[in-house]
Amino acid sequence: MKKHSPSLEVAYSLKSSDDNVKLYSAWANDYDKDFAEKMDYTLPKEVVAHFVNHGGVGPVIDVGAGTGLAGEALSDFQIEPIDALDLSSDMLKIAQDKLVYRKFIIADIKKPFKAKEGYYSGVISSGTFTHGHVGPDALENLLLLAAPNALFSISINKKYWKEKGFRKKFDSLKGSIDMISLEEVALYGPNSQGEHRNDLGCIAVFRKK
Repeated sequence: MKKHSPSLEVAYSLKSSDDNVKLYSAWANDYDKDFAEKMDYTLPKEVVAHFVNHGGVGPVIDVGAGTGLAGEALSDFQIEPIDALDLSSDMLKIAQDKLVYRKFIIADIKKPFKAKEGYYSGVISSGTFTHGHVGPDALENLLLLAAPNALFSISINKKYWKEKGFRKKFDSLKGSIDMISLEEVALYGPNSQGEHRNDLGCIAVFRKK
């Protein structure tokens, strides 16, 4: 990864898991103010709203938890316990200070998990399936963590959805999941700044069979 100040542009250009670790290690302490507040990052709340509105319950694993923005939103609905999973230990250190998670798992979701399989009743993920991060094949690894009938609320960057063939992947998983909804949402709120302020995402809500 080239040495640049942490930014969304740099994040979208990442090529490897090691690049991700380096970027988010450098960004962790300033991420909430430098990115989430500046960009009016509403996606985590949207993901949680979809989860709650479709009857999501705990235990929940927040995949790509980062600094804990989605976990905070989920805790507002008194859903617990919540576990955090992320590739970056530095981001999880920030999440730990928010006191909404039960435990913290450092893992690469592009690889099969060593965590206990078939445990979680809910799986949420906000901002992880996007440019420079994680592709559609990782969905199979997430299914391993979920109990039968577990509810998923997963965001995917709209442009990335098209580029990486998420539709084809979801079609291939029809024997393993029941799709509930696929809704287009804004990634950022009305106070967002920068050229990505109008970017869109898709939130896929489905249950594991």
